[in-house]
Amino acid sequence: MADGTAVEVRLTKAGRTKIVYPAELIADDGVRLVVKAPWAAPGVRDFGFVRFEPGDVFTEYYWRDRWYAVKEVRGPGGGLKGWYCDITRPVRVAGDVLTVEDLDLDLWVPPDGGAPLRLDEDEFAESGLAGRDPEAAASALRTLDSLAALAAGPDGGSALLA
Repeated sequence: MADGTAVEVRLTKAGRTKIVYPAELIADDGVRLVVKAPWAAPGVRDFGFVRFEPGDVFTEYYWRDRWYAVKEVRGPGGGLKGWYCDITRPVRVAGDVLTVEDLDLDLWVPPDGGAPLRLDEDEFAESGLAGRDPEAAASALRTLDSLAALAAGPDGGSALLA
């Protein structure tokens, strides 16, 4: 795919489509894909530590060989809100569709160098992934630990994009 191509991002969870949204391909080096998309859900989503809302822009990084995706979030004025990391299986690409399977674990990295927040560990435990696919569950947990350690370092969230 060429840069600037319109693509569709399909996020699945437990075998079902969670959300589908349009994005623009910014780069694809054969391993990492970068897309840009506006906030795709209706209305505002307030997590307490950050609000995602209309006008926000997500620059999303997906890897064909890594168990996560990183979404750099900027507000309507361009100010950095932080990095939202989804623990996922590696992205699958078919034509202009990027499919990512969400494994319930997430990490939020604030832009001010604050401590990363581990999210949804209860959902992950309840998902049953450890019983259905122990290798995937172990990879997901290792990935969350690695990302949290990397994000807590001196480069913070920007270290996640390397």
